[in-house]
Amino acid sequence: MIKAVIFDMFETLITHYESPLYFGEHMAEDMGIPEEKFREIWDLSGDDRTVGKISLEEIVRQILEANQLFSEELFSKVVDKRKSVKKDCFRHIHKEIVPMLEALKKEGIKLGLITNCFSEEVEVIRDSVLFPYFDVPLLSYEEGMQKPDKRIFINCVNRLEVQPEECLYVGDGGSLELETASELGMQPLQAVWYLKEGSRQRLRRKAGFIQAENPLDVLEYCRIEM
Repeated sequence: MIKAVIFDMFETLITHYESPLYFGEHMAEDMGIPEEKFREIWDLSGDDRTVGKISLEEIVRQILEANQLFSEELFSKVVDKRKSVKKDCFRHIHKEIVPMLEALKKEGIKLGLITNCFSEEVEVIRDSVLFPYFDVPLLSYEEGMQKPDKRIFINCVNRLEVQPEECLYVGDGGSLELETASELGMQPLQAVWYLKEGSRQRLRRKAGFIQAENPLDVLEYCRIEM
């Protein structure tokens, strides 16, 4: 019997691809430097930005200073724009997400969150309409560890006070999350409702995993043996 559902955040509960994009190439363009120069620092900082070792402000400052471009105006422009588009993601939530979370809570199912995130995402997640639904929210930037590290999954299960086999894990499949959940004994479910053919999304349907076409389908998977 499923007693808890643990969710991923990005491309599962919210998506980047209904909002204006502001990824590395866009930041580089605003800075006026080639993308490859930007990525020399940005890409190498990815893990540190995910586990709380460096903030958006610190890495943007580093990149601007390394390219002799730092000014308070340009620094603020890039940082503010990045934060703005992250916040905008929560204005385009699939219409079934909140009803699904409410229904799960009504049925007495505990809700967990495990998300890999950067400093600029922590605040918008915590301020979002979704955050209050989670009994145990684990944000990688605050936890100092990220998926697919098994420890963050185990920490979530322990804090939910359930066994792994009593958990349904729902995610789009990034960061080997479905594989790790399965290895730990959870029941993995790939969320595909935000997937769009021809988009810039890197993930596609993953063979070997059950796919949920719509958020409310999660309720049914809580009631059946997968």
